[in-house]
Amino acid sequence: MKRIFATALLVIAISSASYAARAERLISSLSSHQVLVSSSFAGAELVLFGSVERDAATIPRRGGYNLVVTVIGPRQTLVTRRKDRVFGIWANAQSRTFVGAPSYLAVLSNKPLDEIASLGTQQRLDIGMDNVPLPQTAAMQPTDLLFRDALIRLKKERGLYIEEPNSVTFLTPNLFRAGIRLPAEAPVGSYEVEIKLFADGTNIARTSSALEVVKVGVEQFVASAARDYGLLYGLGTTLMALLTGWFASVVFRRD
Repeated sequence: MKRIFATALLVIAISSASYAARAERLISSLSSHQVLVSSSFAGAELVLFGSVERDAATIPRRGGYNLVVTVIGPRQTLVTRRKDRVFGIWANAQSRTFVGAPSYLAVLSNKPLDEIASLGTQQRLDIGMDNVPLPQTAAMQPTDLLFRDALIRLKKERGLYIEEPNSVTFLTPNLFRAGIRLPAEAPVGSYEVEIKLFADGTNIARTSSALEVVKVGVEQFVASAARDYGLLYGLGTTLMALLTGWFASVVFRRD
């Protein structure tokens, strides 16, 4: 009995090693891992490129490969409000607070997500705009989906939420590239780049990378001063406003 058990363990170990040897591996990189934001910053486009590494024992994929790239910017607490008429005046009637929501989100793929993986797989792996977790501070309500949709819609209008099903290109069966667009108002901070490889509807490999958006020049000085020396920054801006007003009154004074 012990011999049979040991033989079974050996077969399982050999099978696992054989599967690991056949598994594909993703290798990727970005054209730049840092984006510098200055007063003339009007947006940027980075290039993600990479390859699917295979060995001689890898099983050929009849349907080829598919890729889903998800870029997530710094997480923020965001509030979505709905206006309604209150005594004839439009006012904020209801609101929902989303905690840890991505300030920037891009979902890039080589074909529509429904052709890459099933809906259950997309939900399990948090793939796609509709499946990205947006936790709330309060308990879920039947109308919460409307606030979530409004948040996504407003972000899309500002170019901060992007979903492009044909933005990943396979240059060869194993080599790929994708363009990542950052708008002019891209938030400053660290961005996560996650790449998932699919074959026959199954996620077979994944890898991740990161990039950083940083301010430079006068913008960085002002932001650092406001963050690290809040009191002095407030006094300085107040004094500057007073001096500007006084100077304007002198220049445009009528004698």
